[in-house]
Amino acid sequence: MSYDLMVFERSAAPQDPAVFMEWYEKQTSWSEQHDYNNSEISSPALRNFYSTLIQTFPNLNGPDAPDDEQFDKLDESGLDVYLTDYSIGKNIIYMAFSWSVADDALKKVREIAHLHQVGFCNVSSNMEVE
Repeated sequence: MSYDLMVFERSAAPQDPAVFMEWYEKQTSWSEQHDYNNSEISSPALRNFYSTLIQTFPNLNGPDAPDDEQFDKLDESGLDVYLTDYSIGKNIIYMAFSWSVADDALKKVREIAHLHQVGFCNVSSNMEVE
């Protein structure tokens, strides 16, 4: 089980809560025809968000994942709990964090989402959308 958060391209997301939930379900069906580990398919704002966040919460998979040596250093220092599973779509970035870093993740994701002006959704809580 993970602590899940999502950010999204505001211009692509519906404003109405009920319609947003339908859109969310479609986005998280992972039916886009691309690799969900590459941020290059996302909007500039989402790419900037991702580039900033992986400085604190490195990607567990894909081209931005730590190599074996970097992973060993994270593991030895106890920082491997910050490794995060990202699913990157055209209009969303879905993040699965370790519960042990949930408070840090919530604070940092909110902060960076506001900085890069992308939407925020607390999937693991009550689907709170900002």
